[in-house]
Amino acid sequence: QVQLVESGGGWVQTGSSLKLSCVLSGGSLANYAMAWFRQAPGNEREFVAALNWGDMNTYYEDGLKDRFTISGDNAKNTVYLQMNSLKPEDTAVYYCAALWRPIVVVRTPHRYHYWGQGTQVTVSS
Repeated sequence: QVQLVESGGGWVQTGSSLKLSCVLSGGSLANYAMAWFRQAPGNEREFVAALNWGDMNTYYEDGLKDRFTISGDNAKNTVYLQMNSLKPEDTAVYYCAALWRPIVVVRTPHRYHYWGQGTQVTVSS
């Protein structure tokens, strides 16, 4: 049974940094593309970033690449999202998701096979 558990969220001020973690259990990162999504109240879940373990390519939503970095540690079965220069509009629940052996890394939430429970990030002005 694959499970994803996120951590690292919190309440921070504008301009601060946070690093989110997502631990995958019951499987190996080598078989997945791992992604981060976020969902603010009243909004749809949106793609943030992805890392395809097969070729180690990374993908970012436009406008976030200069502040967010996705990375991973295969030995720890963990994926990270480093978020810098945080803004109030980054406030959302951040979710980790896994896509089994992708041919193409997609940005559509419903295509992902496994999800974590989410971690809240709140950025105050």
